[in-house]
Amino acid sequence: MSKHLDRGMTQLRSDLVKQFGIVEQMMSLSVRSLVERRSDLAVSVIDTDDEVDAKDIQIEEDCLKLLALHQPVAEDLRWLVTVVKINGDLERMADLACNIAERSISLDLFPLFRVPENVSKMVGTTIGMVRSALDSFLEHDADLARNVILADDEVDRLNVEMIQEIERRMREDPESVEPSLHCFSAIRHLERIADMATHVAEETVYLVSGDIVRHRRGEPES
Repeated sequence: MSKHLDRGMTQLRSDLVKQFGIVEQMMSLSVRSLVERRSDLAVSVIDTDDEVDAKDIQIEEDCLKLLALHQPVAEDLRWLVTVVKINGDLERMADLACNIAERSISLDLFPLFRVPENVSKMVGTTIGMVRSALDSFLEHDADLARNVILADDEVDRLNVEMIQEIERRMREDPESVEPSLHCFSAIRHLERIADMATHVAEETVYLVSGDIVRHRRGEPES
């Protein structure tokens, strides 16, 4: 590996970690805005999205420059391609956090509506997945990545439970339909963030071991 390529990849790693820190904060604040009815936090999340978008473009451009100038091969090539994919996943997580924040602002019109208690548990599991997914990539830890993929089942289970609770509320109280739909949407966005973390983990497994594990959940390992 040339010194210039090495230096460029080190900078990309640093930029990716910084981007993750911003996106993680957006996720945390968006859910706090939902649970605590803090529209100020929701506005802060939405205002941060432009910063994430700008960083997303910069990281992708830097990856493409390294690919064009140094024509890396083997592991270095796979690493750069994976950075491009993970960078895109982080940007989509930020968009989903903004969507949750927007649903939170809409729910401000319904102060008596209670957000399901399991939202906090789902948030904890999801943010843990995102952290572990990034750690697995940075540390080339395929086992940690596989644990992230397995954790998605817990998020899916919580998602189903809360959707069932919201559907029950709508049947019992027609006046709760509108806020319930806002809450339903927020929970689905949170579940999608967990899916993005799973995708990062799947890409990491491929990077480290060469195994393509997408679309293979539930299948026995060979």
